[in-house]
Amino acid sequence: MDIRDESPREASRDEADLARFGYKQELRRSLGVFSSFAVAFSYISPSTGIFALFFLGLTTIGGVFIWSWPIVAIGQLLVALGFAELSSHFPVAGSVFQWTKYLAGKTYSWFAGWIYLFAGILTVASVCATLPVALIPAFNNMGWNLASTGHNQRLIALVTLVAITVMNIFGVRLVALVNNTGVLFEILGMVVFAFVVALFHHHQSAAVIFHTGGTSLTTGTFLVAMFMSLYVIYGFDTASTLSEETRNPRREATRAVIASVIGAFVIGGVFLYAMLLGIPNMKTAIKEGWGPAQIIDANFGNAFSTVFLLVVAAAIFVCCLAIETSTIRLCFGMARDDRLPGSRWLAKVQPKLHTPVLSCIVIGALAAVPMIQYAGVAVIAIAATGMIYLSYLIGNFALLRARLRGWPRAKAPFSLGRWGLPINVLALAWGGGMLVNMAWPRAATNPRPKELPGTLNFHWHWLNGQPVLWTVLVVIVLVGGIYYVLVQRLKPAHMQAPEGELVEAPPATAPL
Repeated sequence: MDIRDESPREASRDEADLARFGYKQELRRSLGVFSSFAVAFSYISPSTGIFALFFLGLTTIGGVFIWSWPIVAIGQLLVALGFAELSSHFPVAGSVFQWTKYLAGKTYSWFAGWIYLFAGILTVASVCATLPVALIPAFNNMGWNLASTGHNQRLIALVTLVAITVMNIFGVRLVALVNNTGVLFEILGMVVFAFVVALFHHHQSAAVIFHTGGTSLTTGTFLVAMFMSLYVIYGFDTASTLSEETRNPRREATRAVIASVIGAFVIGGVFLYAMLLGIPNMKTAIKEGWGPAQIIDANFGNAFSTVFLLVVAAAIFVCCLAIETSTIRLCFGMARDDRLPGSRWLAKVQPKLHTPVLSCIVIGALAAVPMIQYAGVAVIAIAATGMIYLSYLIGNFALLRARLRGWPRAKAPFSLGRWGLPINVLALAWGGGMLVNMAWPRAATNPRPKELPGTLNFHWHWLNGQPVLWTVLVVIVLVGGIYYVLVQRLKPAHMQAPEGELVEAPPATAPL
């Protein structure tokens, strides 16, 4: 399963490398290349996002929505290539926070980390809220007769959140074992189901990907339909975030970042195409908002449908686990630099478990907050996805600034060379365009609470008239800004790095 502790020679090498950044090896370094890939693939988890939002693409522009998949994959691969190069230079826990710290300084990196931290927390909540969408129908197929109410969905989501938090407390070896097993089942499950449907239950022609099913295909509707793909293909930097628990991270984490995007694109694309082929009646599916569960159910008996739902539920659970693991490591990385409230305790690693226990608990507790007023997975996903893409955009701006100032000066195992600048510019254009797309005030992808009667209510008439993503972003940035000015502004920055890696090192005690 590619999970073992390092040999003394490997450990000495990687610990010495980490020490060059001013950090002591406290986390257990036991992940190999497959485990690193698996945790990043689990974060992306094509089956999770496709299961949750397939209906959105289908009901918006029919089978044509599948073309958003390669477009988003290419755009995100541009981002991943830049992040892979950063991973090769900065093998420390925290990804976007750490990269921007070394490339752009204390203030910029603090806001990058703060926004990305809450993006991760919202993503944990959104995926936990996705699990009951698969699990409740599976239970009902087995005779449980469990209603798919908001209360039951929230209860299952909270139980899931507690379970993954406990597993994260008990260490990365357990997380990696579950992740590796889950990834194998997800890949095999999606491929097997896809081929069975495509070979024996195809009702649509191969040209279904060019048919709208009577919907209206415009630039605007295509941008709406992209949201499913946008929600799926992110989190590839998780392999970088777990660098301090990865053997030879400058090489292996870099490979995992790129491989996770390519793997998710191939597996997810095969599954999407098969699901479109398996739709018995396109107009009915569009009218009723079908997803993969309804397509499988329409083609197979109860037993096969139940197996499919359980495979998807397992993939979603592993996805929850990977996302929380990544977010916990970001919290730990920021706390270790004294960048969060209660940093002293958040950064404390339990010596036997080799995990930051309080960071695990705090991230789990914060991810439960959206459940107080549960509005369903789609609403939480809107805020999570928008915040993630903003975090990536912030990271890419810092990378572009650094490249224009001559970075990288030091050598690393992975380099884009002369392609670095054009790829960086394209990644910025892509990320900025998609952030505008997600932030655009439309009912389908960024609704106002007043457009969701009985689902979401901020108990303030004016606020209920503002798009959800805008509200979430403003509140998080405003609270963070107040905290930064009052507490963080005068604190010294931890800026130690190997020679040639710092683009601009501000005075350690200077207020920024």
